[in-house]
Amino acid sequence: MRAPHDQHFLADSNAVEKIAGFTDVNNKRVLEIGPGRGVLTRALLKRGAKVIAVELDSTLIPYLESVFEKEISSGNLTIINGDAIKCNIPPFEKVVANLPYSASSKITFRLIKTGFEEAVLMYQKEFAQRMIALPGTSDCGRLSIMVQTYAKVMPLLELGPESFSPPPEVDSWVVKITPKKELTYPIKDHKLYADIIRVLFSNRRKTVKKGLKNSSSILGEERIKNLLSCLPDEILKKRPQELTLKEFSDISNCA
Repeated sequence: MRAPHDQHFLADSNAVEKIAGFTDVNNKRVLEIGPGRGVLTRALLKRGAKVIAVELDSTLIPYLESVFEKEISSGNLTIINGDAIKCNIPPFEKVVANLPYSASSKITFRLIKTGFEEAVLMYQKEFAQRMIALPGTSDCGRLSIMVQTYAKVMPLLELGPESFSPPPEVDSWVVKITPKKELTYPIKDHKLYADIIRVLFSNRRKTVKKGLKNSSSILGEERIKNLLSCLPDEILKKRPQELTLKEFSDISNCA
């Protein structure tokens, strides 16, 4: 796991085994982001996974290629030196990773957009708590709504700083993310839905009505005009964090 300016390697062997065992990876193409020194990589390989490891730090690549030379030559491990936010990634079925703190949000959004069977991911505790914050609560934000729209999130494990070397200044949570087979509420235009959530939460202190009026450059004046005319006052007077998943769906489908 990485902090914004440091590398914090998972050093707790029991935690490594638990994380690798939280989902069945046997004969699965498993994406690992930020393998670091490869302790989780090895645990996944032992469980029969075919691992695609994406590592941003180029100084770690020679080490990983040396340690896992056999697994690479057999085709069980592919190492990519790149940024998981934007680099090309081969097809995968599951994700098991200790995500970089600083890129957690962007990577999570990319994974949800790409699609997967199941993901076991480690986050900074406060980030994971925002992810599971219920709609209508003060901690609810763009992350909460986007993740909960498309997936179910279950906390699995909490780890303190002592589980890492060197220890970070924060606690960490491991969560399981399982995409929904069917959305709880229908969405006509998924890009528009994401755009509306983004613009509303960028104006989270304003009412929905004011937030929409401030977003003509993104949503377009005609669309905003339609929204303001068809949405009930009950929704327009709320702030974004007060809206339910159904209400976000209603706003998007009304546009």
